[in-house]
Amino acid sequence: MELFGIAFAALLGSNIILSRFLGICPFLGVSKKSSSAIGMGLALIAVVTLSSLICYGLDKLLVLLEMQTYLELVVFILVIASFVQLLEFVLKKYVPSLYKSLGVYLPLITTNCVVLQVCLDLVSREYNLLQTLVYSVSVSVGYMIVIVIFSHIRTRLDNSQNMPKAFKGN
Repeated sequence: MELFGIAFAALLGSNIILSRFLGICPFLGVSKKSSSAIGMGLALIAVVTLSSLICYGLDKLLVLLEMQTYLELVVFILVIASFVQLLEFVLKKYVPSLYKSLGVYLPLITTNCVVLQVCLDLVSREYNLLQTLVYSVSVSVGYMIVIVIFSHIRTRLDNSQNMPKAFKGN
């Protein structure tokens, strides 16, 4: 029941984009088309989940070495940047159309504060490994749900013929 509560809160109750307004730049940049929004959501799920699991293990190691406060942030940023670079290489090699549609917003996942915030949340809330996995997947799936819904809204508004003139364009 506790895992369900963590998942529900991360997905809907305190959705990271709706309640904390984190990750707005890639959110607004990629949500023009549903296909690129889904691609960004899937990329974010991979980066958040994998980096949070690695950061969980590294945090436990840093606690044992009594260097947690000094190196925590630097180590987390290095882990996130490494996963984003790896993801960029994989997408460029195996899914070039998605790589091109995400464009400059794919490397922006590195600086996306959603990924770093999830890692920092895990440390401050002292989750165990299973809770870490549930939380990180739920946060990133919640982000994906919102970005896909927003992309559908933007597409409908762009294709609408009955839009008042004052609301057309930016």
